Amino acid sequence: MESSLPYYILFILIGCVQSSPGNHHHHNGTRLYQYCVLGAGPAGLQMGYFLHKAKRDYIILERNSGPGSFFHKYPRHRKLISINKIHTGRQNREFNLRHDWNSLLSDKPDLLFKRVSSEFYPPADSFPIYLSMFEKELGLKVQYGVDVGRIRAVQSATSRKYILTDQYGTDYTCSVLLVATGLWVPQKVEFVGSELVEGYESISTNPEDYRNQAVLILGKGNSAFETAQSILGSASRVHMLSSSPVRLAWQTHYVGDLRAVNNELLDTYQLKSLDGLVEARLEKIVIAQRKEQSRRRSGKEKKGQLYLTLNKYLQNQEEKNNSGVTGEELPGFHHDNFSMRKPYDRVIRCLGFRFNFSIFDSSACPPNSENAKGRLPGVTAWYEGKSTPGLFVLGTAAHSRDYRASAGGFVHGFRYTVRAVHRVLEWRYHGKKWPSTRLSTSQLQSWILKRVGEASGPYQMFEVLGDVILLRGSHCEYLEEFPLQALPQLTSLSGREASDHGLIVLLMQYGKKKIDFLGRNRAETDWTKAWKSNFLHPVLYYYDTLPTDEDMKFRPHGWPLPRPKAIHHMVEDFLTEWDGPVSHIQPLRRFLEHAVQTDLRAFYAESCFRFSLTHRKPPIFCQRGYLKQQGVVPNHQLWQDVHAAGLTPTEAEPDTPGADHTFPPYLTRAGASVSSGLKLDL
Repeated sequence: MESSLPYYILFILIGCVQSSPGNHHHHNGTRLYQYCVLGAGPAGLQMGYFLHKAKRDYIILERNSGPGSFFHKYPRHRKLISINKIHTGRQNREFNLRHDWNSLLSDKPDLLFKRVSSEFYPPADSFPIYLSMFEKELGLKVQYGVDVGRIRAVQSATSRKYILTDQYGTDYTCSVLLVATGLWVPQKVEFVGSELVEGYESISTNPEDYRNQAVLILGKGNSAFETAQSILGSASRVHMLSSSPVRLAWQTHYVGDLRAVNNELLDTYQLKSLDGLVEARLEKIVIAQRKEQSRRRSGKEKKGQLYLTLNKYLQNQEEKNNSGVTGEELPGFHHDNFSMRKPYDRVIRCLGFRFNFSIFDSSACPPNSENAKGRLPGVTAWYEGKSTPGLFVLGTAAHSRDYRASAGGFVHGFRYTVRAVHRVLEWRYHGKKWPSTRLSTSQLQSWILKRVGEASGPYQMFEVLGDVILLRGSHCEYLEEFPLQALPQLTSLSGREASDHGLIVLLMQYGKKKIDFLGRNRAETDWTKAWKSNFLHPVLYYYDTLPTDEDMKFRPHGWPLPRPKAIHHMVEDFLTEWDGPVSHIQPLRRFLEHAVQTDLRAFYAESCFRFSLTHRKPPIFCQRGYLKQQGVVPNHQLWQDVHAAGLTPTEAEPDTPGADHTFPPYLTRAGASVSSGLKLDL
């Protein structure tokens, strides 16, 4: 018996492994969860962190064997263009996130990307390593090797559920589906000869393979320029073609546009070194080979070279025979100065990626977005699929909300929109209101200055996420990073209501004027002309009532919010610190005083005493700070700290002779002069 015991134990262990949740040998099992997160990329893990911290019933499903698998392959030339600025001269964690574009949010101060790379533009391989570290150190529930091939929705009288079926036929059923699959299906455009084109996803990344070749790249985004940059030194000429001209990120303020780290070809084009950019609609072009390879030109022309021509020059339009064209069908036959008349050795498609709609059943499929050429799913302002209640889209795939406008398609933007979605879920499904800070109105200005100087969410997601301040008279409720387009739904999404005192919305904006971004008059320094600021700066909108859907729909063109009762721009600041007493703080106070209809200055006790004798309503600082002895707003934790530090006499302390209880003991010990302690009950 003894000798067979190890085999018996082994047999039991094998049985346990086979029936464990990670193994799918049983075919018809169904797993039930409240939340299914699809995809263990940065957005999926970020949501996993919030669900895990809130102790929710969730699972993250990932088809590959580790997190962030997209980054094992892309970008193909292995350099990320997300800034990893480690040294900012500041210790403030929140401020530093403004300049750290790769870290995810968590309550572990050291769980930052700088642990895996110190390079300013890090290598792509470091990102999956960071994500793996994030997942393991936080103990997130991820199931790898689950390739979901079908998603359908089932509606009952009381609820709607989503059923995800994997490659083994196992079903995962959840009430809320959080889709964080990113964009990974290569975007293609059909045109005559498109089968002769190579894709970004499969080209060689060895520059030697392009030695002395003429290369045409379709596309002018970062993947196209990154590809061009890698072969500039070996290809004979590189031409780039797309329908729109190059958009430079430093001009558009959109990080998805062409970044300086990839733009060397602009130099070689403008300095006339055989490379160039051309505009043409891809649907109108033809890529073809010559039908007759004439002997006469064989010295110049290699077999299999590709020509670019236009649809309109094809003679047998109805045939659409794309195997070859004759000399008369080439543009050079019609225009001897045609820019792309010479043949190419290869044509490469670099047109970006699209969302994978194919796994969704018609019952669960979010619609295509109206923008971004329909490459993304259409979502509401709170990232729920339009027409798919309970299905939310996270991360890059949710970028249709701020496409080409803000940073929602990138880690440093969507880490905040994911947090906003989680706050919506907490209220909708668990009755937990959107977190808010209760402030005395007299503290509002200081709090706004603190947020403006350090907050990273509104800074990265400018014009998309903003702080909402619900005014309540002598106090206010401060909500951070609310999705601005969802402002009319504030109450149903957050559980917080506006009062008849109105509300203030604080957000960051760029100027709307087209200017020369490196020109002499690019910046505004005069605070009286703050509204002319061109660079990122804080703007406050004051409303006496919550804007409606109608207001939002008919807001002025280019505005993130409807026209308010009053608006205040804080003049742009070269150091992005907004702490100048004259330029920033005083104008802000004047605006807030207008919004809350009271004097917000801080006074000495003597002035408060005089005000209380001569005014029916003394300034709010005096009402709360002096007359009610509330210089610091009462807060249970704060009082405990004060007692622990021995700054106030406790009941247990015997009265020391000569002690004056209107003053903390440390002042009497320091020999400070004590006032008469006159109290006014007004």
